[in-house]
Amino acid sequence: MEQKDPGEGESLLRDDGKLHLTLDWQCLGLPAGLIHYIPPRFSGTMVALQVHFFLIPSLMGIMGAAQYVMQDAALLSYIDQRFLSLEKRLEKCNQDVLEYVDEFREFSRMVLSRLAGLNTDKAEVKREVEHLLTRIEHAQRDIDYFGSVMDSNACVEVHEDLLKQQLLEEAEEKKRLKVMLNASCDHVLAGIRSLKVVKKTGGKHGSWMKDPGKKHAKIYLLSGSVNNVILEFANIMSFMKNNQTLKARRVPLPLPWEGTGHVIYQGFLFYHRHGSLNEIVKFNIQRRNIADQMLLPGAGRIPPYQLSPQTKIDLAVDEQGLWALHAAPETGGNIVITKINPVAMAVEYSWDTPCSSKDAEAAFMACNTLHVVYNSPSGGSSRIQCVYDVLDALNAYVNPGLHFPKRKGSHSTIHYNPKEKQLFAWGDGSQIIYKLHTKQKVGSLQQLFK
Repeated sequence: MEQKDPGEGESLLRDDGKLHLTLDWQCLGLPAGLIHYIPPRFSGTMVALQVHFFLIPSLMGIMGAAQYVMQDAALLSYIDQRFLSLEKRLEKCNQDVLEYVDEFREFSRMVLSRLAGLNTDKAEVKREVEHLLTRIEHAQRDIDYFGSVMDSNACVEVHEDLLKQQLLEEAEEKKRLKVMLNASCDHVLAGIRSLKVVKKTGGKHGSWMKDPGKKHAKIYLLSGSVNNVILEFANIMSFMKNNQTLKARRVPLPLPWEGTGHVIYQGFLFYHRHGSLNEIVKFNIQRRNIADQMLLPGAGRIPPYQLSPQTKIDLAVDEQGLWALHAAPETGGNIVITKINPVAMAVEYSWDTPCSSKDAEAAFMACNTLHVVYNSPSGGSSRIQCVYDVLDALNAYVNPGLHFPKRKGSHSTIHYNPKEKQLFAWGDGSQIIYKLHTKQKVGSLQQLFK
């Protein structure tokens, strides 16, 4: 058989379909001229080299894949261990929570048990106190009985001496009050002559006034039942101009007022502080700071005027100084008069009056005398119906003849100016001046000293 040169690109398969034992040397990069000089015994070696060249990359790929598989397995094992650790911790937390819940339930049962015991003890103490009060009441009755049946001259003498002492003290107190309130005030209100609507500005509630001092001509406007800004006008003419409200001097307060019962006296604004039960504030208008404060005992719980419930404390000024008008449940809702020292901001004296707060809308003090203004709830003709003199120069009486002229409506405030002897009133948003008619008191205060 004629051999063919495998170096000429001949197929490696023989005629019987088996692989040639020779290697295509040209695939190894040998020159064609040298291929004929290679001995046939090196043919098997070249076949082994060729197989080796094919197996090395395959083995390296298999080993790399195996290495990645081992790394993934280690990572999965680590993650599994971490999850197991977390599960154990969560289980422990759950057990701790259950233990805390059990302990809290036990603590709650213990607290409830002790509270029940305290309630039992409280009921027992209450029964014992009631029993003790009953025994004290019985003992007090026995003492009163024995005191009533015992005839002791010594005790009678002591009682008579005590009564004389009380009468002397009352006389001295009345004399002191007469001196304090100045006996020169001897006129009484006889009627209201006329009214003048000065301006109409603001809402339903408010007050306007002038300081009754000798050198004061400024007008002050305080709009609303809760506010903290005063409007100051140079005089009454400036106040009456329509365009002057926006140009007025604004005086802010550090603490807002409540109601409409404020007054200006001797350069100070006195008012009931908003949010307090009975605190009176003394504000220096010129320096714009709080000069003093005080509490008015017993005031602020109920309004003194049923028709003006926004005002719990109504301050007033007359010839004798500063007053406060208020009411208390203990007096059946009747109006209480309190004399205040404006310098010391202290109570000097108080009077319970028979003047009722029912259907009252406002009141004012003039010459030591309270004048209460009444109206109908729907708004009608205002009238002064109760008058009370704190020095008993006039007894409290009802005078249905003192009607306010030519006007139907209601008043938010009525303040007396002792310098001008007229009333400054706020009625349904209008600023009004009422001129008064006075006369000499019958049995004037000078006769009280005789």
